[in-house]
Amino acid sequence: MDTLDPQTPSYTLPPEVVAYRDLARQIVRNELMPLEPEYLASPHHTYGLTPVTNLRSVFPAETVDRLVKLSRDTGLWWMGASGTDGGMGLSMLAQIVLDEEFNYCAVPFPAPEIPNILSEGTEAQRKKYLAPTINGDMIVSFAQTEPGAGSDPGGMMTTRAIRKNGRWVINGTKMWISGAHESDVILLQAVTDNEKRQRGGITMFLVDRKAPGVTIEERGIPTWLGPRAGQYIVHFDNVVVDGDCVLGPVGEGFRLGQRWLTIHDRLMRGPYSLGKMQRALDMSIAWAKQRVTFGKPIAERQAIQWRLVDMYVDLQALRSMTYEMASRADQGEDVRAEAALVKMCASEWGTRCIDHAIQIHGAMGESLELPLTYFYRLLRHTQIGGGTTEIQKILIARKLLKD
Repeated sequence: MDTLDPQTPSYTLPPEVVAYRDLARQIVRNELMPLEPEYLASPHHTYGLTPVTNLRSVFPAETVDRLVKLSRDTGLWWMGASGTDGGMGLSMLAQIVLDEEFNYCAVPFPAPEIPNILSEGTEAQRKKYLAPTINGDMIVSFAQTEPGAGSDPGGMMTTRAIRKNGRWVINGTKMWISGAHESDVILLQAVTDNEKRQRGGITMFLVDRKAPGVTIEERGIPTWLGPRAGQYIVHFDNVVVDGDCVLGPVGEGFRLGQRWLTIHDRLMRGPYSLGKMQRALDMSIAWAKQRVTFGKPIAERQAIQWRLVDMYVDLQALRSMTYEMASRADQGEDVRAEAALVKMCASEWGTRCIDHAIQIHGAMGESLELPLTYFYRLLRHTQIGGGTTEIQKILIARKLLKD
């Protein structure tokens, strides 16, 4: 490690978090990194699918089973679950530190993706949906975005749910739904009061993907994020669900959706970018020292040094910001605007950092054998997915101008 040690500063973290971080770092270096060349060369992985699905699409069963066993044996399989749900009960800060380490490598670490809003379900719902999701037996997708209601889901949502004889009938179309085709259950937002909308008129439903009337367009939406489609269009035609399929109170679905977005699609964008940025900086430092042009290493050239410094500044600033916001979330603060700030900076600075790394590497930076172009595509997407940069600015401005 370089004497500057741009890795996570242990002095800012509790000892138990440092221990988990070091374990994750060891797993990444020893288990995941050796698999990265094969993963990057594969035409089968794609964005939007679960880590286990992506692993199984590339590697033989024995490799994936070994990684899953490692995840379970170390307890890291349950790192996103609360202690009351049988998980590790890690703080948000600890989860972010671990997520940063696992995002250092392109190969995903196998662990279930657990929507935090499932914890607000009834006891029966938690048993039916949350427990199997934590155990890896169920996959849940989130459906908010619609063809004409991307940045204004509350005001423009057209999917409707009408109550009839104690049941609900749902009609509408959702678009850009990550992993819908592999999911078992869809967390669906639908308008139940057209006047109130996001202020008490949108409800969250737990919909079986194979329920009559649910149609997922098989082809999906091809994007540059992966060789296969991971984004889907989902149609709901007179889908009937029981009242016990409502998650949370009727009319509170938009609030639940915002809670999901605040953590999963905004605050967690911090470590998602940090791991890739750290990897890009480490690679760029090593490359600059060994790459010789006109008789000396490019590390001696000011143009390269300044790019490295810019990368380091962005990395350190984003890490400090992300850790602070995670700590504030652990203290019970409302961090919606703060998560928007993390998401905005992670996407903008992350993309900029990878761009510097590609430029430093020259022609090799464009090689698909390195993870840099793959990282770039993923981080460039974060300026759009989960709410555009412009939407994050609106959310931050609302807090600044609240009084």
